[in-house]
Amino acid sequence: MLSELPFTLPALRQAYADGVHPEDAIAEAFRRLDGVADPGIFIHEAREAALAEARALGAPDGRPLWGIPYAVKDNIDVAGMPTTAACPAFSYDPGEDAFVVARLRAAGAICLGKTNLDQFATGLVGVRTPYPVPNNAIDPEIVPGGSSSGSAVAVAHGIACFTLGTDTAGSGRVPAALNNLVGLKPSLGLLSARGVVPACRTLDTVSIFAFTVSDAYEVFSAAAGFDAADAYARDMRLGPLARLPADVTIAVPDEATLETFGDMEQADHFHADIDRLQRAGVTVKSIDMTPFFDVARMLYEGAWVAERTAAVGARITEAPETLHPTTLAIVSDGLEKSAVDAFEGIYKLQALKRRCEGAMEGVDLLCVPTIPNFVTRAEIKADPIGPNARLGTYTNFVNLLDMCGIAVPTGSRADGRPGNMTVLARAGEDDRAAALALTVETGLLGATRWLRPAAALPDAQPRDDEIAIAVCGAHMSGLPLNSEITSRGGRFVSATETAPDYALYALADGPPFRPGLVRVGRGAGVAVPVEIWALPQSAFGGFMAGVPSPLCIGNVVLQDGTVVKGFVCESAGIEGAVDISALGGWRSYLAHGTSPEAVAT
Repeated sequence: MLSELPFTLPALRQAYADGVHPEDAIAEAFRRLDGVADPGIFIHEAREAALAEARALGAPDGRPLWGIPYAVKDNIDVAGMPTTAACPAFSYDPGEDAFVVARLRAAGAICLGKTNLDQFATGLVGVRTPYPVPNNAIDPEIVPGGSSSGSAVAVAHGIACFTLGTDTAGSGRVPAALNNLVGLKPSLGLLSARGVVPACRTLDTVSIFAFTVSDAYEVFSAAAGFDAADAYARDMRLGPLARLPADVTIAVPDEATLETFGDMEQADHFHADIDRLQRAGVTVKSIDMTPFFDVARMLYEGAWVAERTAAVGARITEAPETLHPTTLAIVSDGLEKSAVDAFEGIYKLQALKRRCEGAMEGVDLLCVPTIPNFVTRAEIKADPIGPNARLGTYTNFVNLLDMCGIAVPTGSRADGRPGNMTVLARAGEDDRAAALALTVETGLLGATRWLRPAAALPDAQPRDDEIAIAVCGAHMSGLPLNSEITSRGGRFVSATETAPDYALYALADGPPFRPGLVRVGRGAGVAVPVEIWALPQSAFGGFMAGVPSPLCIGNVVLQDGTVVKGFVCESAGIEGAVDISALGGWRSYLAHGTSPEAVAT
């Protein structure tokens, strides 16, 4: 029965393969919306247009999102639907789709309508709207989260397979946590913001809500593409979702700076999530979050609020009655900011960035609670500002620091409320954040009773435009030279071993200290642990140019007989080296024979 069909990409595709037509799925989406009976989810419903679009699809044609129902936050343009940004007096009819909407339409997705939001995307609570406030899908007493409130609730109820939101201060992550969803916030510039009503133009990004990490990432991949007409677009390569590299190190807030505002259930659940990662082999480093929190406060307490003022424009003074009272109070503060304030803010941010970079040294990813605690509608009614600010504790700093992230559900807390964690990474490392999130996601899907499907790890084999390279030493994940691969768009494929044909030597030079892999004859050596990374062909030449003698790139035979490119050592280079073959690989050698100081380069 369609009423029992989970709206995930695999389930919908299977239903279509079994003979269900997209028109039936679109009709079911609106039946679900009617059944929820929440007038606050959508600002504009496109029932007839969506059904007509589904009828016109014809037979499956191989497009990746063929017939998939989705919805769009109403500060993103969809041709044929008004854009209001939750301000009726601002409403206009766009002549064309936003860039990301056009990409999704081309991929075969069908838009159900425009969803509610905190007016002009200013807020993390979801109640700052002149329209009916959408109910939180899990617990109506809790705020739905914002500013992408309707987008999150639409997915949580299974009305849409995915939705588009936006994220400046956490609007694509906070509603995900509050509604038991995945919220993917890309690196700035990877998704074009052309056709999006700005909040803070330098910090805005389109975001994606979905039930699972793999669904969110697939939609992200379909929507991404360099848009030269967007001045803030960045031509960064988006790696495919792949397996998590071995020996990942994550940073987490230390006990002194794990802020939950007295919510011990939240702290305990986060600790349990981190313990689960440690049992899976992830290395955890506790860090002082103070500089990150200092950055977070700058978003609303500093000059950046003036960027929101600029986005709203003359309406603040010429038609203030058209603005939500809380929105007006916030954006009016920007009228008092000066150019001096702006430059002083830029200088302060740069200094704080340096401190945050120091805290992240030697760390691959940062894991934090998505929200510090839950906020009820009664609390926000009593104080429209304070609880909203607290919700941004772990989100407000992310775009200012040019990080990407993905909020992921982690099962129910002891009190039954949804648990959630955000995995954060440096700009351009969206695939790495999503890979860790894949290992964390658990629990039911949104507010439904649907079971979460087992995370099917994607095919991690190198693509046609990539070269597989075996590394056995300092270029392995978490070691000093790994950035020479990741900075060139390299991605982890697998951990394996060579054929038993090799000897491994600790070379005499350094730092950085490196091993030398020497082939000694078929079956005459040992199987050496290696990692396989996929490097873009366009980056391979530059990578090779940096390989110093006596190392070189040659052919490496793996345990299954596969031959890949990899680091090998000239036989002359082992003079003065130590044979460490018996120790079981470079990591084992570091653990046995080299001080931490010797490899900290």
